[in-house]
Amino acid sequence: MRRYGKNPDEDDVRVRPNRKGNRPRTSIRPKHEDAADGMVLTVDRGRLTVLVEDRLVTAMKARELGRKAAVVGDHVALVGDLSGRKDTLARIVRISERSSVLRRTADDDDPYERVVVANADQLAIVTALADPQPRPRLIDRCLVAAYDGGLEPLLVLTKSDLAPATDLLATYEPLGVPYIVTSRDELENGDAAARVREQLAGQITAFVGHSGVGKTTLVNALVPEDRRRSTGHVNAVTGRGRHTTTSALALPLGGAEEGWVVDTPGVRSFGLAHIDPSRVINAFPDLQPGTENCPRACSHDEPDCGLDAWVAEGHADPARLYSLRRLLATRERHEGD
Repeated sequence: MRRYGKNPDEDDVRVRPNRKGNRPRTSIRPKHEDAADGMVLTVDRGRLTVLVEDRLVTAMKARELGRKAAVVGDHVALVGDLSGRKDTLARIVRISERSSVLRRTADDDDPYERVVVANADQLAIVTALADPQPRPRLIDRCLVAAYDGGLEPLLVLTKSDLAPATDLLATYEPLGVPYIVTSRDELENGDAAARVREQLAGQITAFVGHSGVGKTTLVNALVPEDRRRSTGHVNAVTGRGRHTTTSALALPLGGAEEGWVVDTPGVRSFGLAHIDPSRVINAFPDLQPGTENCPRACSHDEPDCGLDAWVAEGHADPARLYSLRRLLATRERHEGD
């Protein structure tokens, strides 16, 4: 067998035996120091639309990334044709470390974790106060995913002209979640979009909600059609030009410096199989010190849980402990309960 160099190392080369003229295959990957930086705006059947400076580039994942996949919101490095012209294709060779990740599973028995969006600052949970009726368990699940993934939650309650928001807001008041209440008239005249925009300025915000709550209507109001067209996304637009959310889609909120809106597909369920319940306590810094007296592997909802004594001694509001336990229980409840 032909030898390569004096001391070939199997980590550096792979030699295929019994083939004449084979060159060694190096496992040392190129550094791609000249790669351009970009942000993934949408993913469609293996093709990614990436914003590189002021232009949109179509790209695919480089083979060297293996099974690692880029998602909407990822900051990536690209090589190849970066002109953005039609029928050109670049390669994504690096995916930067993520500051936050919104993840879900199809249901609580599904072990396959789906990353919905990366590097978002906050999660806007859109729910109607009526038609359809609110689904508090789905809201709770979205809150757990936000806290676990490092996103700040924001409640956006629509259709207040059909039902009051008082009772639902009282449920989440102990969590201190910011909220916006809108009506159908406000959506139509633009007042709702103006008030929501104030909460989104300078941030990347992912929108989530089930069908009929007005999520896409609100996103359309936040990002007018002319600005939507300027991003060049056709995979999420019907023949009539109306936006339909078939995959996560990042849209500029009046320019990158003003923030981004990530519209996600409507959800029927929000599985939490991927979330370790022990991490949910991280969203309750006022309760965390009380866990020092908890038994090992405490579920925080058992007779000898140290949080009961912590709250009884006046260190935290009992409503906060109730909220924690309600969120922890969401993994064992059906979202329609």
